[in-house]
Amino acid sequence: MAIEPKEIPKTVLLVEDSLGDVRLTLEAFKEDNHAVKLYVVPDGVVAMTFLRREGKYANVPRPELILLDLNLPKMGGREVLAQIKADASFRTIPTIILTTSAAPEDVEDCYNLQANSYLCKPVGFELFDKLVKDISNFWLTNALLPRPGALKVSAPSGASQLIN
Repeated sequence: MAIEPKEIPKTVLLVEDSLGDVRLTLEAFKEDNHAVKLYVVPDGVVAMTFLRREGKYANVPRPELILLDLNLPKMGGREVLAQIKADASFRTIPTIILTTSAAPEDVEDCYNLQANSYLCKPVGFELFDKLVKDISNFWLTNALLPRPGALKVSAPSGASQLIN
């Protein structure tokens, strides 16, 4: 009798203000990967509050993957991406841009800000569902990601410190 490996829960932060896209993403993850715990925030300000574990987000887990829309209220996706990648405690979290824009300048801006991937939201449930499943399969199943707290960064004095 074979023993099935226990699925390890994966935490994903979705930064998205479109309720329709939130619903599609929730459905796709629910069908594809039951081990995903999807947290949803509607804008960039709340995303940074979540990542910093401030206020009502004090006890949330660190996400293993961030899906980030570009066109957000309060603080846009580019600014959120820049803050994530500038902070040693967040920069190793794979951050995937998931947006409607295919504009070359948007793609270039995001890769210059160290996005891990840039994907355009397809039109229609089947294509959107497939894209989310592909993201889940690659980033949460196949890719090897560092453990939180296991990475070291150089401190200004040359000493090392652990990242949580």
